[in-house]
Amino acid sequence: MTSEPTGPAASDSGRDPRVAVVVITHDRRDELLLALSRLRDLPEQPHVVVVDNGSSDGTADAVRTQHAWVELIASPENLGAVGRNLGVARLDTPYVAFCDDDTWWDPGSLRTAADALDAHPRLAVVTARIVVEPGGVEDPIVAELRDSPVVGADWLPGPALGSFLAGASVLRRDAFTEVGGFSERLWLGGEEELMAGDLAAAGWELCYLSTIAIHHQASTARDPHKRRQDGIRNTLWTTWLRRPFRPALRRTVHLLRTVPRDRVTARGLLAAARGLPWVLRERRVLPPHAEARFAALEHAQRSSSARRYVS
Repeated sequence: MTSEPTGPAASDSGRDPRVAVVVITHDRRDELLLALSRLRDLPEQPHVVVVDNGSSDGTADAVRTQHAWVELIASPENLGAVGRNLGVARLDTPYVAFCDDDTWWDPGSLRTAADALDAHPRLAVVTARIVVEPGGVEDPIVAELRDSPVVGADWLPGPALGSFLAGASVLRRDAFTEVGGFSERLWLGGEEELMAGDLAAAGWELCYLSTIAIHHQASTARDPHKRRQDGIRNTLWTTWLRRPFRPALRRTVHLLRTVPRDRVTARGLLAAARGLPWVLRERRVLPPHAEARFAALEHAQRSSSARRYVS
């Protein structure tokens, strides 16, 4: 990849060299090919890295033949969110937009995100407005992002966030690498919360930006039970790794009271319990300014209709 000038020199039309896109995928060949066609048509013409997480449906070969312009990493195993780490490691752009194989960025949004990140050097993450397709309506989570109770710096261009949605966000690459990327322990499912806490602890800000948008047409090729199982496990691990004792206990009790009482939940709880030895070894409580962000979200998490563990 060639290095090009960055910053405001990027014109209002034509390629914007400040932002690249990393897409992770697994056994969704047709959806990925459509997503790549949409990314190719963006006015920013971003460099795109696809990390194929051990697909068995011919995804890698299809990308090579139909989208040779894409940089492909064909992993022999499913790395989950850690696949994004591999993609980011290939980049030298200051910013990276994440994209799933069933999402696509609105034209101009990557440029707008880069402008915001240029203007605010301590801003690490901007999360987009999520539009659900084919209906074109806002995802229910958008209202929570817009009305976030988190208190951040007064210079932020949008509401401060305590966490973010990886598949709908643009990140500062230096901030991402500073905190070590996504945790290999968590694999996939709510993996953003741990990174968000570490970013805040390091003095970085996160915000919602209503002027950028990403479209999401949820794939039917997914395992909702495994997603819930891993989400429960990862929520508990993140809570135990970073929250002070009382808030950690409070969130653990609330989760136990509200998750469905079934085998999926049982598997998630068992997996969390099995991880306790390493969690206790690696536990590092957030400093007060970062913990305050998580504390501010507790009421929203209890009342949210968009954050429930169902499948």
